[in-house]
Amino acid sequence: MALQLPQVIGHRGAALAAPENTLEGFREAARQGAKWVEFDVGLSADGQCFVLHDDTLDRTTSGKGPAHLKSIAELKSLDAGFWFGKSFEGARLPTLAETIACLTELDLMANVEIKAAPEKRHAELAKAVMTELRKLWPAAKPKPLISSFELECLRTAHAEAPEFPRGYLIWGREVDWLAKARSVAAATMNIDTDHATQGWMTELKQAGYGVLVWTVNAPERAARLIEWGADGVFTDAPGAVLARLAKGV
Repeated sequence: MALQLPQVIGHRGAALAAPENTLEGFREAARQGAKWVEFDVGLSADGQCFVLHDDTLDRTTSGKGPAHLKSIAELKSLDAGFWFGKSFEGARLPTLAETIACLTELDLMANVEIKAAPEKRHAELAKAVMTELRKLWPAAKPKPLISSFELECLRTAHAEAPEFPRGYLIWGREVDWLAKARSVAAATMNIDTDHATQGWMTELKQAGYGVLVWTVNAPERAARLIEWGADGVFTDAPGAVLARLAKGV
């Protein structure tokens, strides 16, 4: 199936309204009207895929220290919601398998970001992610977009499961962005809002890439980026951005 990009992707779920990268956050994104969500995948000490943005546990869980040094059982024992608000106490770090099941239930599509793996485990992490996605992602649904800052992750994803589209995730306008994007057969360029100009947007589109911009929480900025040619934006407030885009650009 051809990749059909949405104008709005819930960033880590709906990160302004619910704890990021939790099942609660994905449900909130769906409640706000998002059809896609973005989330981040890492690898536990015992080789299991789990959903978390940071390298360490301190900011968004009751744990401390590097996440990749913990077993999946240790990670699942942590509270990933208390920091956001009392009503979210008891939320857990989801595994990739649990996340896929939740998205299937909610009929959500996804951008799966493969994180930079500590200790240079990029290929190991990417292989584990793609193996699980191939096994568990519903066959009847379009394939999710696989993104990463790490070219090794994207190369491994391409080698393991070429049928999954890839997005090259970058900050800033790299001089050799086109060669790098081509080296991983990227379908999209996922660029940051601080460097997203109308000129570069035009250049990216003329080169044949879908363009997704992160992280855009101001509805008017989102509308301007779409007007310039962006296919979509990642946002912590999908409901607010959807409401603004419904008025037209």
